[in-house]
Amino acid sequence: MSDFRFGIWGCGLISAFHADAIQKIEGAVLVGAYDLNEEAQHKLCAAHQAKAFSSIEALVCSPDIDAVCICLPSGLHYEAAMRCIQAGKHVVIEKPLALTSTQAGDIVQAAKEHRVCVSVISQLRYSRAVQKVKRIVDSGKLGKITVGNAIMKYWRSPEYYAKSPWRGTWAMDGGGALMNQGIHGVDLLQYLMGRIVSVFAYAKTLVHEIETEDTLTAVLEYENGAIGTIQATTSVSPGYGRRIEICGSRGSVVLCEDTIEVCDVEGEMPTDSVGQKEHASASNPSGIDCTLHAEQLSEFVKAVRAERLPQIDAREGKKSVDIICAIYESARTGKKVFL
Repeated sequence: MSDFRFGIWGCGLISAFHADAIQKIEGAVLVGAYDLNEEAQHKLCAAHQAKAFSSIEALVCSPDIDAVCICLPSGLHYEAAMRCIQAGKHVVIEKPLALTSTQAGDIVQAAKEHRVCVSVISQLRYSRAVQKVKRIVDSGKLGKITVGNAIMKYWRSPEYYAKSPWRGTWAMDGGGALMNQGIHGVDLLQYLMGRIVSVFAYAKTLVHEIETEDTLTAVLEYENGAIGTIQATTSVSPGYGRRIEICGSRGSVVLCEDTIEVCDVEGEMPTDSVGQKEHASASNPSGIDCTLHAEQLSEFVKAVRAERLPQIDAREGKKSVDIICAIYESARTGKKVFL
């Protein structure tokens, strides 16, 4: 079987995780990359012995590319994804899938029409700790689920925003602490808890000189009757690891980053904490490694080869965008919003 061939569009910080992940996958190869920033492009390509494409047209239209990883600023994801899909390429998009529910829906529809696989990076679902919690929740061992919380009290420095002025803007970031830093927690919460049916939120900009929020709290109601909260910040120093709390009438489980911190569940070992906290990015956006990216990209390759949808396809990626957009609407209007 021939190698599965990736290209990368965008050569910033996150592209290195994609490139490193691709190199970990048996039967996959990074062919090349493109970025308007030639220095960043050549740095990435030189580090991975890949081709520096002269234009995005050359990359997207290349017969040597099977799939494109889109690693651009968030506000460029939609147009880039549509361009790749219409060229017949499979696509992996860094979070978020898009900035609005309408854009996300367009991507879902385009992928279906052009018969290509589209996935959005939600790599945390592949961690052993998350998968164990998913098994516990689905087993019914927690009894009636009553509470589901995601707590993401992060810190980002003023320099973080100054270095990349697109961050913290509505046009290019689609939001602040929730859309950029908190989206992985939102994805995990709905993955573990099930569908969110209503939200009510407060959002403020308390510390940073940005357009969007740096401090947000939302109250949630789930389809299964449970209630919960989402809290997302970049205003809390020094920053703390992401916590996902799932509680029920017979037991509770708490994830802190990639570690099961609490497992008060009959028949489960409370000390069986799987995962590694050291890759937390609560105060440092580069504080992750590519292991889980490799897990997701490997499954993506298998899905394409088997002519099936990947576990996290565009429809899955749309779910977190829908929730976040509803939360922003609630914060803007002061009203409860139904999904």
